[in-house]
Amino acid sequence: MESLTTTYPLKYSVPKVRVFVVFLSMVLCTAMLCLLQLRFFKPKIKDFYSFEVKDSRGRTISLEKYRGKATLVVNVASYCQHTDKNYIGLQELHREFGPSHFTVLAFPCNQFGESEPSSSQEIESFAKGNYGVTFPVFHKIKILGSEAEPAFKFLIDSSKKEPRWNFWKYLVSPEGKVVKFWRPEEPIESIKPEVASLIRQIIMKKREDL
Repeated sequence: MESLTTTYPLKYSVPKVRVFVVFLSMVLCTAMLCLLQLRFFKPKIKDFYSFEVKDSRGRTISLEKYRGKATLVVNVASYCQHTDKNYIGLQELHREFGPSHFTVLAFPCNQFGESEPSSSQEIESFAKGNYGVTFPVFHKIKILGSEAEPAFKFLIDSSKKEPRWNFWKYLVSPEGKVVKFWRPEEPIESIKPEVASLIRQIIMKKREDL
């Protein structure tokens, strides 16, 4: 007499197992990709004050220390037809509006007519000794090409205006956004109203926050 117990092949269970394995593999791969992205991909820098630069002695400085101020960022040169007029005007501007709510930030560059050949410390000494500069003079940088300083590249990309010579000026808001730019031949007097307007906004905001 034949047994009533019948053994059926497990042909229908194998595809289900395979689907589960594939699904589990996809979940694990997705999780690994997310972890790698969090570890190796830094968040996109959104404003000027998020960058780090070097001072005249090569020490790393965070531009975050200038957040909350209006800043005028300038590519400077010691041996240019615009040197005297601009350094004098920039120092007057810094003395009139700084340092609580405003500062000039000078970045030496030798890419225009090779008019800034000295070392960073020599450039700083030149600016202080000849023009009584009290605003920061940073490490000599490149602002054009693949080796461009990232902080300055941000200014160029934001304004869509690339410097064509020394002493281009970019006015940056307290939040790190480019407000306006000026060419080297434009008088410092034309910059004052824009700086004064930003400073008024800073003071009003501080009063509102009290």
